[in-house]
Amino acid sequence: MKNMLGFGGFKNNIYLCNMRAVIQRVSHASVTIDGKVNGAIQQGFLILLGVCDEDSMEDVDWLVKKIANLRVFGDENDVMNRSILDVDGEALVVSQFTLYASYKKGNRPSWFRAGSHEHSIPLYEAFCRDLSAAIGKPVATGEFGADMKVELLNDGPVTICMDTKNKE
Repeated sequence: MKNMLGFGGFKNNIYLCNMRAVIQRVSHASVTIDGKVNGAIQQGFLILLGVCDEDSMEDVDWLVKKIANLRVFGDENDVMNRSILDVDGEALVVSQFTLYASYKKGNRPSWFRAGSHEHSIPLYEAFCRDLSAAIGKPVATGEFGADMKVELLNDGPVTICMDTKNKE
């Protein structure tokens, strides 16, 4: 394990890291790369996903299940009681290593806790594949490691932050 201080912290001299997701309920969202729209959705979730080297398929499985069943869409009484499945919503997933920003020292963030490409890409792809299966439709994506422009109309706004080691 990496010898570092940070968000996950140490427990018994083992660094704890976590897969992170920022889920935004949107009316629509898109991601553009080099002037071309790579992915676009209507009502649903824009999900910013961060992966660290300690993450596994267990983290992917937990996060997919939690997001697919997250009840933050309005019902007939305008109460947040419906999931993305209930509203036949869509999902756009964008890789986001900056979710691991360390800003403890100085003013320039460090991303030393973000996962390596070799480890993160397969988990990002598995997350997208498994979320697609869970919601029963293709998931729009950005491109791992690309310079992306994300546009969205946040609905509510409703923004939920999740991580797989701090299951609140």
